[in-house]
Amino acid sequence: MKDAVKNIKMIRFLKALFATCFWVGVWALASRAVGKELLIPSPLVVLSRIGGLVVTKPFWIKTGVSLLRVLGGFAAGLIGGTVLSVLASVSEIAEALITPFIRIIRSTPVTSFIILVMLWISYTFVPVFIAGLLVTPIMYMNLREGIIETDKNLLEVAGIFRFGKWKTVKVVYIPSVKPYFVSAAVTSLGLAWKAGIASEVLSLPSNSVGREIYYSKLYLETPDLFAWTVVVVIFSFFFEKLFEIFVKNRKKEKEAVKENEDN
Repeated sequence: MKDAVKNIKMIRFLKALFATCFWVGVWALASRAVGKELLIPSPLVVLSRIGGLVVTKPFWIKTGVSLLRVLGGFAAGLIGGTVLSVLASVSEIAEALITPFIRIIRSTPVTSFIILVMLWISYTFVPVFIAGLLVTPIMYMNLREGIIETDKNLLEVAGIFRFGKWKTVKVVYIPSVKPYFVSAAVTSLGLAWKAGIASEVLSLPSNSVGREIYYSKLYLETPDLFAWTVVVVIFSFFFEKLFEIFVKNRKKEKEAVKENEDN
């Protein structure tokens, strides 16, 4: 069984490696065909620029500050989406009020929100607000679905045994909703990071990745523009995977504890 799992992981890794090499190759060919670094720098030039950035202190300060802003918005979105989904589940009036709000957020371009928010709050907090705003509807929709899909038979059993509200939530609703919560969190984490960086590009807060992307474009430093963009992609991928690993480890720990209790 373990060998089969290892083989599957190896196959997935090789597929991902092949896809990466393929698109990097396409990038290299496009760069060579254009022949102008100002338009499309080669992968080697961009890689060299990334290497030059990561050894500097300002790089880590800027990525760290941007990350803190995004994580703040991400946490706010998790809480906001959870609260709204619960309110919509317990009150039809609340659902009628919340649903149009969620639909507006989902259908309005992110750029419009960024520009509007820039009129209301300090530029420093624009990325936090935007990240939270985009995470909220994802959490709301997924958790709402999880609550609706909760097994009715389990709820009937909880009623027969006269579980209180809190015990019903703990024993029935939370296990049912948890997969939806994890899925939404993994999806929205990468989105929050990209939305946060996009808002930084427009609001230009100090010590931010988005600010560096904007000035790279402004001064036609295309290798820097590509380098910072690659950094954004890498961080997005890294944190999504890190969150997935964290969730899987927590699940294994709980299963191990349960087995010990049973024994």
